[in-house]
Amino acid sequence: MSDVFKNVVDSLRKEILDAIEKAVAKGQLVKAEIPEFVIEVPADKKNGDLAANVAMACARVFRTAPRNIANIIMENLSLENTFIAKVEVAGAGFINFFLDSRYYAQVIKTVLSEKENYGKSDFGKGKRILLEFVSANPTGPMHIGNARGGALGDCLASVLQNAGYDVQREFYVNDAGNQIEKFKTSLEVRYLQIYDNSVTMPEDAYQGADIIEHAKNFNNLYGDKYVNVPSEERRKALCDFALPVNIANLKKDLLKYRIEYDNWFLESSLHNSGAVKDIIEKLKQSGYTYELDGALWFKTTAFGDDKDRVLMRANGIPTYLVPDIAYHYNKLVTRNYDVAIDILGADHHGYIPRIKASMQALGVNPDRLDIIIMQMVRLIKDNEVYKVSKRSGKAVTLSTLIEEVSVDAARFIFNMREANTQMDFDIDLAITQDSQNPVYYVQYAHARICSILKALENDGITVRECRDEELALLTASEEKELISYIADYTGEIISSAKEYDPTKITKYVLHLAALFHKFYNACRVKGDNESLMQARLNLCVATKIVIRNVLTMLKINAPDSM
Repeated sequence: MSDVFKNVVDSLRKEILDAIEKAVAKGQLVKAEIPEFVIEVPADKKNGDLAANVAMACARVFRTAPRNIANIIMENLSLENTFIAKVEVAGAGFINFFLDSRYYAQVIKTVLSEKENYGKSDFGKGKRILLEFVSANPTGPMHIGNARGGALGDCLASVLQNAGYDVQREFYVNDAGNQIEKFKTSLEVRYLQIYDNSVTMPEDAYQGADIIEHAKNFNNLYGDKYVNVPSEERRKALCDFALPVNIANLKKDLLKYRIEYDNWFLESSLHNSGAVKDIIEKLKQSGYTYELDGALWFKTTAFGDDKDRVLMRANGIPTYLVPDIAYHYNKLVTRNYDVAIDILGADHHGYIPRIKASMQALGVNPDRLDIIIMQMVRLIKDNEVYKVSKRSGKAVTLSTLIEEVSVDAARFIFNMREANTQMDFDIDLAITQDSQNPVYYVQYAHARICSILKALENDGITVRECRDEELALLTASEEKELISYIADYTGEIISSAKEYDPTKITKYVLHLAALFHKFYNACRVKGDNESLMQARLNLCVATKIVIRNVLTMLKINAPDSM
């Protein structure tokens, strides 16, 4: 898709370089290698729509004052094929550019032409990304941190897709290891307690009501069949019964949250396929392992870790790190994704150097693995930390949260703070039906435009395509500011994708809604000047398209009325 703003900046950069070449040919400037320079939007609109620092950047190589260089460049500029109306030299040598009406007209026409495709680009074309997020422990329901990680991960995946990347969403199911053994113990005790209440539950076992429910359901199906069998047989039967139920519940809750994964990857598949044993052999061959006290150690200190890590305990059982290494090797080598992104909780910070060290030891570029650490989230209700749902009397999980607040509000608000910052999620704000609620504010802007169009249609006025000279009538500062911001949308998606920060898009659409409300309050849409009215209607429709595109990308509803 086209990006009008980027095209203007790119063509302007070319014109500046051509002007320097002409000046060199004339002997006005010496021949030299041109250093990097910036073309950006100035903070103060009095300094133009775009400003270039090229004269300051070139002062050393041209051995002359920046302002003199700026005047020479301006003298040699040919702006016939650009959207630039005026050029000025300001301050120490900034070159300021003012866009003409054709630019603003082109932005609106591009949005109206591309519709739902406006904002999409080929920036990441050809790159395959595997994005793993949530990956909640399947031994119980998802907590509030998973709700935040789900919103951030799913919206990041959508942003990357809109920027042209080939993205797969993946959930890693920890169906092996210590947590599963604890799960089996908890189920076994609750099952046996049905027949003998003297059986005690270990303190570190899972104490939740869901475990009791699993045991009762298992007993309803099998009765006392597994009471007198060997413990391992009983534990396996209980786990085989309960774990698929938990995984099905995870899938069901995530679908309610509008998250659908491309892959559900089982940790057990790494053990069953021999990948875990293979990775130990590969690490041994790398030369970065050694044996001590009967255990096999991985020399992660060679890669900057604070201490070496155990791979295989003296009893021959691998640590949790081994299947994790095998899993990431599977992502980047076996399945050959260009980049693997993990979104992990704050308690995983020390995990990063270990897993990156393992990739490096295995000959895989560690830069192909990006780990986003997500900080804690607190639920706030009535200005207090909220941990238990009054409706269910249970800890607030993802499932209970989206019973209390809309999915729209949850996904939007969780995407308002960067992953690396702690956040408070205000339930009272999330359910408020006014402009204080950020998702309501944005949705209201969309509904307001729909209402304007419908009201005019009832008066016999329909939107038609405008000529450039009609769109040139949009000269008010509120109109130009709104159009300029619409033009930034594709660039914002690319920037968000590059920085792995979907919150940039949430902030973008909030500001877009604010600019629309500002425009609507300052510029009367319906009026006697038919051309101006149609130009403003075209701007309204373009704004509506962009708001809808953002909300659709974030899997949030864009209502026509509120």
